[in-house]
Amino acid sequence: MPAATVGTFLVFLIILAALVLFVTEPVPIDVTAIGIMVTLMILGPWTGVSPREGVSGFSNPATITILAMMILSEGVRRTGAIQRLEKTVASYTGESEHKQLGATVGLVGPLSGIINNTAAVAVLLPMVSDLAHENGTSPSKLLIPLSYASMAGGMLTLIGTSTNLLASDVASRLATDYPSLHAFSMFEFTHLGLVVFLVTGVYLLTIGYWLAPSHVTPRSKLETTQKEEFLTEVIVGEESPFIGSTIREALEEVDFEANVTQLIRDGDYHREPRLSMTIREGDTFTIRLTEDALRTLHEVEGIEFVPEVTPPGGLDALGPGQTLIEIVVTAGSDLVGETVESSRFQDQYQTAVLAIRRGGETAYERLTEYRIRPGDLLLIESEPDTVDRLADDPNVIVAGELALQQFRSSKLPIAVGVVLSVVGVAAFGLLPVMVAALGGVMVMIVTGIVKPAEAYGAVQWDVIFLLAGVIPLGRALSETGGADLLGTFVVSTADFLPEIAVLGLFYLLTVAMTNLISNQASVVLLIPVAVDAAARLNANAFAFVLAVTFAASTAFMSPVGYQTNLFVYGPGGYDFSDYARVGGPLQVILGIVTTLGIATFWGI
Repeated sequence: MPAATVGTFLVFLIILAALVLFVTEPVPIDVTAIGIMVTLMILGPWTGVSPREGVSGFSNPATITILAMMILSEGVRRTGAIQRLEKTVASYTGESEHKQLGATVGLVGPLSGIINNTAAVAVLLPMVSDLAHENGTSPSKLLIPLSYASMAGGMLTLIGTSTNLLASDVASRLATDYPSLHAFSMFEFTHLGLVVFLVTGVYLLTIGYWLAPSHVTPRSKLETTQKEEFLTEVIVGEESPFIGSTIREALEEVDFEANVTQLIRDGDYHREPRLSMTIREGDTFTIRLTEDALRTLHEVEGIEFVPEVTPPGGLDALGPGQTLIEIVVTAGSDLVGETVESSRFQDQYQTAVLAIRRGGETAYERLTEYRIRPGDLLLIESEPDTVDRLADDPNVIVAGELALQQFRSSKLPIAVGVVLSVVGVAAFGLLPVMVAALGGVMVMIVTGIVKPAEAYGAVQWDVIFLLAGVIPLGRALSETGGADLLGTFVVSTADFLPEIAVLGLFYLLTVAMTNLISNQASVVLLIPVAVDAAARLNANAFAFVLAVTFAASTAFMSPVGYQTNLFVYGPGGYDFSDYARVGGPLQVILGIVTTLGIATFWGI
């Protein structure tokens, strides 16, 4: 076994600290990644990472390509291409849940192979939510499948996920020591990706459909079926007729179902207060109720929404042209860690935040003290032009219908042509994918599909900094011999396991890591280890690279395993356990399918 050096020890210590920070997230993961980069450079004499190498992640072809693909995806979104499909899809699916599910999987899969799966889910989320609500289907039945199918679809091409691009770059850098490795071509693993996507689709239409929950009641059924969906906070005013009544009597008077989760009286907090408690002036109630019931609550006399949650003037000051909109907080959002009040979100957009939903959980904090997390869904009331601004804000995703006239529909043919040209030019090897993608960005800006300011706004800078921060970590792992050390340890399992089982072991190890930390970090850390293990086994190193790549791009078992899982967490009303229940069997199935597929197509 290779001897451990001081550098090896330091790199393992940095990795351990990074894993803890990635899992606990006391600071955003991109901040942790930059901290890793800085630490590696400071300890350069031992880690082997010079200042030039430390910041090389910012100029890395994978980083630049991912940045360009984000802008290309934004160009497609701004043409309203996806929204044009909604009426066609709705006319085909009707009220059939299986047709809706089939259309969801069938749309997001191929789209994820062209414009990046994260962007595909972001643009399809409003359409799928509306499709479910308007046709009597629980969105919970469609949104986890939307996320899972996008991950599988992202494995159809090199540009389908940022993970693929990063894995390609790591493999190309290791090619000098391992001649069997090379950068991925555009359709390098499309045949296996197609198998993975088809297996995922069949699973989602059968077992997955049966396991998926129905937490959120569609709006079209709220008249007959009530479901707790949102969290809001109200104060009993001095003119309220409910003063002196019991909570039960008040609920019967307003004539809708609601769950009073908390009462704040004279500074004391009462969780799940008894319905027999008498209401007093100044009582503050936290209530879970449906959007339909929330609308009714607006009209109840003597009930005031908490001033810090709704703008001065209250809901009565909002105009008749305003509408209720659901927005989802993204992973890199500036809102994360803030409260509704401290974020100044309402002042910035002149909106009223009426309620918050976090998966299927019931929160007991006051809404004024409620710390926003990625995946939270906020119910806001705003004007149409505000909806346009929110649609352009990378901090949130609008999970509701947007009118077609808000998009540059006349630019649709150009945008689609640009994306297809980028794919074609890169696929035929006429230009490197990075150059082709940057060229596509220039065409979109020149033709007015995307304005320069919109292009900058479309970039998820937290992802870019995350990539730039973790890329040097992979180099340090190789330079200090850490990868050799780990590879030797894993190879020891070959004494009692066949090579194909060791390949499957790397798949499972990557899945376990990716469901806890970022998929990019998993690829950077594990590909060097997998390659070294393959070399020691005299096995096909490229096969081991593919096992790590596919596993890192298909993390189904937690809402934090992949960004698309967070996108649907709030709108679907999911619990953490829903991902394990629906995604666990699929993870096992794909582990077997992917391992056997790699062995069949590329050999071990």
